[in-house]
Amino acid sequence: MLIWTEGLRADVVEWSHANGVLGVVAVLALSAGCAVAAVWIVQRVPTAGGSGIQQVEAVQQRQDRAAPWTVIPARFVGGLLSMGLGGMVLGREGPTVHMGAAIGAAAGRLVRATSDEVRVLQTSMAGAGLAVAFNAPIGGALFTFEEVAKQIRLRYAVWTLAAVAAAVVCSRLILGDKPDFSVGGIDNPAPDRLWVFLVFGIVVGGIGVVYSRLVTWFIDLFGRIPVSPMVIGAAVGTVIGILSLTIPNSVGGGDVVAQNLLDGQRLALWTLLGFLALRLVTGPLSYGTGAPGGLFAPMLALGALCGVVGGRLVELVDDSYGASLTPALIIVGMSTLFASVVRVPLTAIVLVMEMTAVTALTIPMILAAVAAVTTASLAGSEPVYDSLRQRMLEGYALDPRKRA
Repeated sequence: MLIWTEGLRADVVEWSHANGVLGVVAVLALSAGCAVAAVWIVQRVPTAGGSGIQQVEAVQQRQDRAAPWTVIPARFVGGLLSMGLGGMVLGREGPTVHMGAAIGAAAGRLVRATSDEVRVLQTSMAGAGLAVAFNAPIGGALFTFEEVAKQIRLRYAVWTLAAVAAAVVCSRLILGDKPDFSVGGIDNPAPDRLWVFLVFGIVVGGIGVVYSRLVTWFIDLFGRIPVSPMVIGAAVGTVIGILSLTIPNSVGGGDVVAQNLLDGQRLALWTLLGFLALRLVTGPLSYGTGAPGGLFAPMLALGALCGVVGGRLVELVDDSYGASLTPALIIVGMSTLFASVVRVPLTAIVLVMEMTAVTALTIPMILAAVAAVTTASLAGSEPVYDSLRQRMLEGYALDPRKRA
């Protein structure tokens, strides 16, 4: 459904180019209207807003109740509106994680499971939700252990692996079993070039700090503006509509952006830098509205852009050196930014390996992830979902109706 709605939006944008002012108005109305509708849904089901991963973590830490079943249709429809038709720079994985958790909690309640069993079920199914979003079963399981549960215990391992396996089998029967990204042959970089990935990790770690702070800055900014959230949604939706008309690949989750770069798309360095800066802002801007949608997919695209920019900068020093490293830097950039922002290096590495079916870059990924996580920690940047969970709990204190 998400692919279909994204295609429908692309058709409307293409149609608009041949229909003058009417076409422009149609695209702006579609983007703004879908953003407003998505935010309206969140007003009715508050736990359906944003990523949802922070709510799953709050339940795991006994700070919140498991999400009600109403989250499932709210996130499904709201996500199709915000990400699909609306083109907001958000990812599908947050809603799928939260819907998976809600399904697990609902199943637990149905069979009269204990509160501890319900919590384990919702946590396990959250991992299944991530696994099907990216066709990455091991990455989904690791995310449950490293980020949500923050521990590996036998019960969590067995339930999570069972949930992930069942979910991914069903997903593959429907969608097929292909990696999210198609990648040609990637050679393992020579040992004397590994220092490039260490330096690259430090730089990307800094970009991750900026990204995390922009996410929370926009949330705080929009929370202080004394207007309806739907007005903010309309304004951001209009911005997304303008970008859809002028720079189509600057909107949406960013899978197309990453795939184009992996396919060897060549753009001028200044164009790439502008594109990187644009997506660095539009992702947090979209998330700040509270519309249903996650952070992962936009982060992966941004990481890919960091990689290609890094490769081009190396090319300025040594043309052949940079050209040979660029494909590797694109893939490593995806895992490195993820590790920096979410602070889950193992999940980031395995997830990107599964999404690209590339295993030759294990050492560069590890070096870059360690450098990025260290940089983010030294900069005093909190893991993004810790920050989001804290803001969510503060919101509950101000308005208890938002609680699950």
